[in-house]
Amino acid sequence: MLPAPLSIDVRRGAIAHLGELLADRRIATEGRVAIAVGPGQGDQIAEHVRPSLAACEVFQVEGASVDAAMALGSRLRSGSYEAVVGIGGGRTIDATKYAATLAGMPMVSVATNLSHDGICSPTASLEHEKGKASFGVTMPLAVIVDLDYVRSAPERLVRAGIGDVLSNFSAVEDWILSNREQKDPIDRLALTLARTAGEALIHQPRSIESDEFLTVLAEGLVLSGMAMSFAGSSRPASGGDHEILHAIDALFPGTANHGELAGLGAAFCYHLRATHLGEGTERLTEIVASLDRHGLPKAPQDIGLTAEQFAQAVAYAPQTRPGRYTILEHLALDEGALLKAVREYVGTFAG
Repeated sequence: MLPAPLSIDVRRGAIAHLGELLADRRIATEGRVAIAVGPGQGDQIAEHVRPSLAACEVFQVEGASVDAAMALGSRLRSGSYEAVVGIGGGRTIDATKYAATLAGMPMVSVATNLSHDGICSPTASLEHEKGKASFGVTMPLAVIVDLDYVRSAPERLVRAGIGDVLSNFSAVEDWILSNREQKDPIDRLALTLARTAGEALIHQPRSIESDEFLTVLAEGLVLSGMAMSFAGSSRPASGGDHEILHAIDALFPGTANHGELAGLGAAFCYHLRATHLGEGTERLTEIVASLDRHGLPKAPQDIGLTAEQFAQAVAYAPQTRPGRYTILEHLALDEGALLKAVREYVGTFAG
């Protein structure tokens, strides 16, 4: 597999060209293609593309679980398919990526919302009997984002992707910190891609009502996925910010979605940097202002958590990524010190 997608198509009406993309012999030489759809728009899109894909077969994916992904992988292996197309939101695409990896075949990602960078990443977040975990997978060989379908998705899901891209800033700083303190290897190309995605987005004056902004957001999510592929891990897009995200998911499930928690986690990690290391104050202000401008959570109460609950999650966060060194591991604050930091953060930015 190549380390980056062969094709990235972001525009209105992009889905209509799926048949042309799959005619690329680097993806499918004889046109035997499986389509995996989730609930909602997936069925509609599958019917839309079926006329141009005579040899395709449609499979329903029920949820983003390891069991569902393994079941799909088994069906793919038994059907002599050359490629699989995952159509839907992040849950459907993650399950399809995992199934395609098990089946050893190329996967095309067709995103119907822009809620997080899973549309083009080498990881899949799947549920199992003990909770949720990230699994290494082969990244999509091509990515399609049809802005018509994105616009019909709930606004909250579209806005969430902004938080995920903004969290790249925190992840990059954590990676540099781990390189400085622990000599962990760093990939400058991956770092640059992740940072570029954040820089392109944070200074955009418009929001999701603009096709131009949605294009930048989609490109930022794809760049994040490519950065993780070059790095060989999620490091360039997942630091202390995502540790906090996973801790909240574990301790207070259903609180908020992935991108919303990633943005809030990034802001709080920058607050810790500013107050304990004396750095990152300007970036902290920019991130909080961006979260506020796009209507994303910027304080614990915005996601229904008290300061005490948020501090509890931050204290638990390092356990979600054993071996990863971030600002949280570097400072190693106890829950009392974290509660003080949370209250300071809330006092400054919650208004």
